[in-house]
Amino acid sequence: MKASQTARERARAELTSEITRTARRHLATEGAAGLSLRAVARDLGMASSAVYRYFPSKDELLTTLIIDSYNALGRAVEEADAARDTSDFPGRWRASCHAVRDWALAHPHEYALLFGSPVPDYRAPRDTVGPASRSTAVLARIVVEAHRAGALRAAERPHPDAGPLKLSPTVRELFCDSPEEVVARALSAWTSLYGWIGFEVFGQLDGVLEGRESAFSRHVAYLADVLF
Repeated sequence: MKASQTARERARAELTSEITRTARRHLATEGAAGLSLRAVARDLGMASSAVYRYFPSKDELLTTLIIDSYNALGRAVEEADAARDTSDFPGRWRASCHAVRDWALAHPHEYALLFGSPVPDYRAPRDTVGPASRSTAVLARIVVEAHRAGALRAAERPHPDAGPLKLSPTVRELFCDSPEEVVARALSAWTSLYGWIGFEVFGQLDGVLEGRESAFSRHVAYLADVLF
């Protein structure tokens, strides 16, 4: 009985993976808003009712795709950071930033699912929060460790009109005991990084830059200079 159950579980896992692989192909042609369980089932040669046994709704399929994509991006950034000397904070930052861009360019449709226009009527559940934080956690950890090692640039006086950041608990946890000024600079660098990558993935840099790789390297180096 136990062996039979294991076989069924293995078959279910394999079919679940096939459904999500097919769904990712549909993202490339239909986008997240146009994703259809019936179309996925048709491509697999299955009855739509059979697919609904694995994913009872389109939202559940989207959630799985989102979690898988966030985890894939997170792994890429974690591996890039781990490959550098732990005391080389600018090098770790640059490597992690390039890992985000490399993953985005290799998986533009998954990147659009994560960072593009919201899918109408879809609300991401709490299950997505942990995976969504993985890549950001790497960048935050580099800043936190650099601050504790005294390797960050000297604090700058905030603008007189600047109010408190009012950080969310999730962000506050990521940056631990870092001063607000450090967090403010890190957030500026983080949003600038993703802004650049979003412009590149979504075509806003077409006709603007030809040497994308070297231009991005300069941008990342500038962000590192802001921090370290």
